[in-house]
Amino acid sequence: MELLFQEMEQYAAENHVPIINERGRKAFLQVVQEKKPHRVLEIGMAIGYSTLQIAANSADDVKITTMELSEERVKTARSYIARSNYADRIRILSGDAGELLTSEAAKDAPFDFVFIDAAKGQYVDYFRKVEPLLSDSAVILADNVLFRGYVLSEEKPPRRFKTIVKRLREYLELVTKTPGYSTEILENGDGLAVTRREK
Repeated sequence: MELLFQEMEQYAAENHVPIINERGRKAFLQVVQEKKPHRVLEIGMAIGYSTLQIAANSADDVKITTMELSEERVKTARSYIARSNYADRIRILSGDAGELLTSEAAKDAPFDFVFIDAAKGQYVDYFRKVEPLLSDSAVILADNVLFRGYVLSEEKPPRRFKTIVKRLREYLELVTKTPGYSTEILENGDGLAVTRREK
């Protein structure tokens, strides 16, 4: 698997595909390893890098449902996943996550681990749609929540990032204040929010 991961890292660097960066990867894997999930939902697969990292660090019987909007990336991800040890554990859904969450993905619920790494402006919507699909002690891990440092900063973000920063602040407020959840923000990489359901 190590060689496959290296190949994917190189492909991502050469083709400007966002994968979980090196600084955030360690913290990301630590959360996965602590939870050792059995049923995973991933929103935003890109080329399947995080999908395979989750598969390699989860419970032996892990099953992953993952979704990606870009057909081109789905195609690339399929070819990498086919070469891994986990091809029969991963179900790929192609299309808009907002729609898939209430249709196809819901069929595989309940999930004990959710990784959100897709359109940042949609995190609040994703959380609301994911909530009914969670198991009692589920963990939701959201990437890029600090978005270049602007989310927790007093400094005004550049105009083109204003909406994203506003929506990410709304997401952090939602997961921090919703009863029955506790959230920890890890400042590794571009920020990871670890939300644990407490029931």
